[in-house]
Amino acid sequence: MRAHELHHQTGRVLVVVCDKGEEAVEAVGAALREHRIHAARVTAVGGFADAEVGWFDRETGDYRPIPVREQVEVLSLLGDVAERGGEPALHVHAVLGRADGSTVGGHLLRGRVWPTLEVMISEVAPELAKRVDPETGLALISGTGGG
Repeated sequence: MRAHELHHQTGRVLVVVCDKGEEAVEAVGAALREHRIHAARVTAVGGFADAEVGWFDRETGDYRPIPVREQVEVLSLLGDVAERGGEPALHVHAVLGRADGSTVGGHLLRGRVWPTLEVMISEVAPELAKRVDPETGLALISGTGGG
């Protein structure tokens, strides 16, 4: 994994390039902790050798796993970073493309990178930071900072 921090007028941008065989959620989480990013938007493209996405079941308050046991392209990976227990928590959804052109998607639980995953993490203003909603356990935007 390689991570490069850029600075520009709207805030920091962290570019994380995951290598073959790395577990994507773990690698990105490690980069977030290393660079102390607690509120951000996340996008990525690349591929996985295999993965697991999930569908949030509101009855159980947990994700139902959907195994993806084949090589797929990461057609879209979007999400955010919120703070949970003082640590950055990655929350991303993925649309994964299969060889036949069909897709599968959901909350990314894990993905074994192949051949690469290029992740752009754009820090957001503190007033856009997400907070854990006690009712659902999900990280939601708590306010917009406006009056």
